[in-house]
Amino acid sequence: MPDPHYSLLAELEKVKDLERPPIHLWNPDNVKDIDIRIARDGTWYHEGTPIERHRLVRLFATVMRLEDDGEYYLVTPVEKCRILVEDAPFLAVVMDVSGDGASQRLTFTTNVAETVVAGHEHPIRVEFDSVDDEPAPYVMVRDGLEALISRNVFYEMVDLMVPREIDGVLYQGVWSDGEFFPFARSDDLPKAE
Repeated sequence: MPDPHYSLLAELEKVKDLERPPIHLWNPDNVKDIDIRIARDGTWYHEGTPIERHRLVRLFATVMRLEDDGEYYLVTPVEKCRILVEDAPFLAVVMDVSGDGASQRLTFTTNVAETVVAGHEHPIRVEFDSVDDEPAPYVMVRDGLEALISRNVFYEMVDLMVPREIDGVLYQGVWSDGEFFPFARSDDLPKAE
């Protein structure tokens, strides 16, 4: 029996040398589910087994798209394959800091080797778990696709937090590329003892 994923891999082989294939132009009628899952820790799985070939993961990442239905797809000119993403499709694993104050720039590198400078086009946002109030920080990578910021990188960001008043409320957050990203209201943060 032929491998049901062969057509996806055959189509990807045609675009593998493009840095960013023009997936915004591809609207195939053939839509199917494929057993690929991206875990919260950034690990990609195929049929329950981790995908060990990092180059293949990077190739898949170049043709990933988040659609209006809230689903993630790997897209080629001839087919669109729905995949499962547990949290965010990427993980920000490294942060480089340059400058300071409002001129500070935070450059993130993801687990699929994409780099973005947080700013107007690549905002940072933080969600808090409704049960344990645990923060989940994200940075926009491209086209609605976000990277969950890894815990160790988030701790580095916390060390960079500064206060800033917004609409009469004092927030703690970080600057990057001229934008201020609030993490929490200052009076919501635990007090030092």
